[in-house]
Amino acid sequence: LVSNNYAISNYVYFENSSSNPYLIRRIEELNKTANGNVEAKVVCLFRRRDISGNLNTLADSNARDFEEESKQPAISEQQKHQLKHRELFLSRQFESLPATHIRGKCNVTLLNETDVLTGYLEREDCFFYSLVFDPVQKTLLADQGEIRVGSKYQAEIPDKLAEGESDNRVQEKLETKVWDPDNQLKDSQIDQFLVVFHAMDTLQKNGYDLAKAMSTLVPQGGPVLCRDEMEEWSASEAMLFEEALEKYGKDFNDIRQDFLPWKSLASVVQFYYMWKTTDRYIQQKRLKAAEADSKLKQVYIPTYTKPNPNQIMAPGNKPGMNGAAGFQKGLCCESCHTAQSPQWYAWGPPNMQCRLCASCWVYWKKYGGLKTPTQLEGATRTAPRGHMTRQEVQGMSPFTSSAGRAKLLAKNRQTFILQTTKLTRIARRVCQDILQSRRAARRPYASINANAVKAECMIRLPKASKSAVKNRPIPRPSLVNIVKELAVQAPLKLKAPRGAPTPINRNQASQPRSAPALLGKRPFDSGSSVSVAGHPFSTNGRPFMSGMRTTSQSVIKRQRVSQGDAPNPVVFVATKDTRALRKHLTQAEMRRAARKPNIPVRVKIPPPPRPLPVPILPSSTSEPIVLED
Repeated sequence: LVSNNYAISNYVYFENSSSNPYLIRRIEELNKTANGNVEAKVVCLFRRRDISGNLNTLADSNARDFEEESKQPAISEQQKHQLKHRELFLSRQFESLPATHIRGKCNVTLLNETDVLTGYLEREDCFFYSLVFDPVQKTLLADQGEIRVGSKYQAEIPDKLAEGESDNRVQEKLETKVWDPDNQLKDSQIDQFLVVFHAMDTLQKNGYDLAKAMSTLVPQGGPVLCRDEMEEWSASEAMLFEEALEKYGKDFNDIRQDFLPWKSLASVVQFYYMWKTTDRYIQQKRLKAAEADSKLKQVYIPTYTKPNPNQIMAPGNKPGMNGAAGFQKGLCCESCHTAQSPQWYAWGPPNMQCRLCASCWVYWKKYGGLKTPTQLEGATRTAPRGHMTRQEVQGMSPFTSSAGRAKLLAKNRQTFILQTTKLTRIARRVCQDILQSRRAARRPYASINANAVKAECMIRLPKASKSAVKNRPIPRPSLVNIVKELAVQAPLKLKAPRGAPTPINRNQASQPRSAPALLGKRPFDSGSSVSVAGHPFSTNGRPFMSGMRTTSQSVIKRQRVSQGDAPNPVVFVATKDTRALRKHLTQAEMRRAARKPNIPVRVKIPPPPRPLPVPILPSSTSEPIVLED
């Protein structure tokens, strides 16, 4: 595996990205292009990380069945995790890649029930496969070419009989004799009779009596004409068979299913062995041999020595090279959690600032995973952590499943508080240049690497302990002063006749306003106000107007609100007089008031019209009276 010569049928690593794991491919052809470069036609193999979650579940079920049937020894959870990195999925997908992207050889074998799974972990660059992945149909199927080894397929050989011991078994029940070379016929007689199809079976049945065998072949109704498979198949069917054989090889099940579904499997197999005796087969074999001679047998690829762009610090250079500027010190490896390594590599999203040591980076590139399970791969949390990623929170949330949502909706909502630890509050002050709290608050969806902040905080704490962190107290006015100030800026008080509160709608008296709805809407609050010097004020600091009714003045009996639903908004219901005053505002003034609700609105109310004099008619005269101004 160390040699730099790569030949056909070798399994190799291909690198298509500096940060992603290697691709594992099998070389089928090596072709030289017009510009002198070498391209490799390869067969694609896929890892578990390349297939969907449903197919991974199917692969897990297949692995459990294999362990039970083959009686594998017990292994640890970490070994199970690493075995998933050694499993591959074969496919029939081909692609062409530059040969200069080859990064080494590996060994891929078909999993057999006699294999011990832990043996793959003990050997470097060793993989196995047992399922075939179809990238188009997105399916996993068992490989048809499995090696049938074991008690299910091999016969148990009995002990050898001793000298003079007779075999008491009934031979007719064990096997059927179809030919006996010790017969009375001569070779010339046998050759003459072999012209007839199935002649050997006929001789055996008739006790090697030529006259009797001939009479069997020519019965009273006339001679029996036997046609072989070469005569049964048409020329077009033979062409289809050759095309299928070129694509699938000797996989007769797929040949019959995709190309010749009207033929039986026995007919396809028999035609194949008879086709190999024809001149057509010999001619195609010579053409393939001549074509193979013109192609490359192997290619030499020198060892790739260029530095990886994900290197954090190259030997003999200063930190911050190779695109890793600003990487913080004191971080450990995300896989093995070591703090010392001759070379570090950036791994994962750039904002997470995760890194791997040299050995774990090689493991990541070859096997496509980390040595130890991560939180995203289902590992259990062993220690408290100050920050969790968004994916971890969504995975732990009971709302991710329909059963969890139904269970929580059936219960009352309860409030919860997220309280930070003392070390977290200190880290926010000490590591302000790393954490950037305001920027993180504006981008709550972006992940924060709490381990990096904590590690840097532990480095800076001894230096920061010499000078105490100064807190800047912010003077806050009392609630009474705030309410008084808001009362001064309140809009004009409108005089309106006092009376019973006007209902919101006609059905308000018969239907409770805070009845429980399907989506659990919050009912109106009846006690969200304060009073200063005997005057009632709402929660936003505006005094209640005499012509407006709040929810605290409603005559309807409110439903008692649970503590988890509080606090609730205060609702103001406009009265008839208020709606009449709005008619005196222009459309521009209404929009301006909606955009700036804190500025009082000045309403110019026109004077009421002067009433007309009422005419007085005399009762005793019938003459009209003319009124003059």
